[in-house]
Amino acid sequence: MLSVYFSLTLLVTIGQIFTEYLSTKNHVESELQTLKNTFSSSLTRAMWELNNDQVRAISEGLMSLPIVEGLQVRGENGNYIADYGIRAKRSLAPIDREVIEDHSGGVFSYSFPLVFKFSGRESTVGDVTLYSSFDTIFSRIEVGVFFLIGNAIVKTTFLVFLFMTAFRTMLSEPLQSITEQMGNFDPEHLRDSKINIELEDDNELLQLKESYNGVIDDLIVSKNNLNDAKSELTLANRKLDDQNLILEQEVAKKTASLSQIMLDLEQQKDELIAHQRELRQENENRQYIEAELRKRNQELANSMNTLRQTQEQLVESERMASLGGLVAGIAHDVNTPLGVSVTAASFLQERLNNLKTDFEDKSLTSKSMSSFIDEAEQTALLLLNNLERASDLIASFKQVAVDQTSETEREFVLGDYINEIILSLKPSFKHTEYEINVSCPDNLVVKCAPGAIAQIVTNMVVNSLTHGFEGKTTGTINLVVKDAGDNVVIDYTDNGNGLNEEALEKLFDAFFTTKRGQGGSGLGTHIMYNLVTQSLNGHIEAQSAPEQGLHYTIRFPKKST
Repeated sequence: MLSVYFSLTLLVTIGQIFTEYLSTKNHVESELQTLKNTFSSSLTRAMWELNNDQVRAISEGLMSLPIVEGLQVRGENGNYIADYGIRAKRSLAPIDREVIEDHSGGVFSYSFPLVFKFSGRESTVGDVTLYSSFDTIFSRIEVGVFFLIGNAIVKTTFLVFLFMTAFRTMLSEPLQSITEQMGNFDPEHLRDSKINIELEDDNELLQLKESYNGVIDDLIVSKNNLNDAKSELTLANRKLDDQNLILEQEVAKKTASLSQIMLDLEQQKDELIAHQRELRQENENRQYIEAELRKRNQELANSMNTLRQTQEQLVESERMASLGGLVAGIAHDVNTPLGVSVTAASFLQERLNNLKTDFEDKSLTSKSMSSFIDEAEQTALLLLNNLERASDLIASFKQVAVDQTSETEREFVLGDYINEIILSLKPSFKHTEYEINVSCPDNLVVKCAPGAIAQIVTNMVVNSLTHGFEGKTTGTINLVVKDAGDNVVIDYTDNGNGLNEEALEKLFDAFFTTKRGQGGSGLGTHIMYNLVTQSLNGHIEAQSAPEQGLHYTIRFPKKST
């Protein structure tokens, strides 16, 4: 009963504490949402105006509030502008709606986007995440929790005292006396083993006493009957033993004869079954071996054809993978100027509609006309600059993409083409501190498949960014093109991690990679080697040492023969 009461009290207390915790947590979340209504407008304005100092000042003001233990403010590109207090790992995807999330360690967050309304259009300029934790909630419910726990302890202690007092008086002491008398039970003196105790109430203990004494009386009667039956049983057992002895002798003789016959028959049966199984198993084994030999021969022939086709497909897939990376990067970079252009065009359309309305109402003034002209000039300039930027990006990507999917030879200016390749690769490292320097003689014209040049330069730059600069926040790549008469020499160097002697020897081998199991195919440098030696009829060498970067020397004729 005490265990049940204690468990029930514990569950009720825990339920009350948990209910108080949920209520307080909901109140804190409501306060966080209230903060959003208070500060989101000023934060959105500061983000739109790119005033990061004001954003941080507002963030520090929010951090001074007791319920805010952590804060993160991100821009539209996912970059952190303000990052204070406790935080949790977050997805890189932008936030498009209000979200309340629970994290490990008792931390929970409230996230909402920052939407700036401009000329009737909404534009998301970033998002904010406010963090709070169990400590904030507990500080509010601490007194209530202690009161609930103390109340449960006092009630439980008082009940235990009352119960133990009644238990000792009404049960423990009489039961101890009965137990002691029952412990003195003597089977040889049954009448002296009866319980002799005075009980005032007609309760279970009195019934136990009477039942026990009744059992003693029954034992006395049973003991007398048992002695009489024992004498009769002894006489009957003596007669039965004599008959059993005679019967066992006869049964033993018959059983011995039958057992020998059964053993002989079973032995012959086992031998026949064993011979039959051996013959069947040998036949099945021969048939299985013949079928397996025919199957293995056919599988070997198919595997040889599959291996050749797979190797060709892997080489082609690696070439197209770099083109896929360019598509993703260029698409992201083109979206930005196009988005600005759409916003500017919408603003210009709105101002034209206002001007048309003023003109039709004959309320057009020289001041409003002058203001429209100034705004139209600025908007047109913004449109022109962003559309030219998008056009340049698409033109560079188009030329590089067409060349990478075509093996047609043509004459082109090598320096300009390399710059277009680097421009198409900029999305891969524009948010990093990596630097690419290109040096090439002006008007150096070569005749070859430009797709080979694009693939070689792309693979060298991507390998440096992926492998050479792994674990580094800064890095420099130098690409120097030299005119060597009828030949062109390309010196490519980076100041990355470099390779040891063993890795350098296997650099151009197919399927060799230092990122096995992390997405590396090991075909990048192998494709470079094939393009230089086969498509360009040239020669490529590599030099490297640990922590001394990687140096490629590529030599090929200006005009392929």
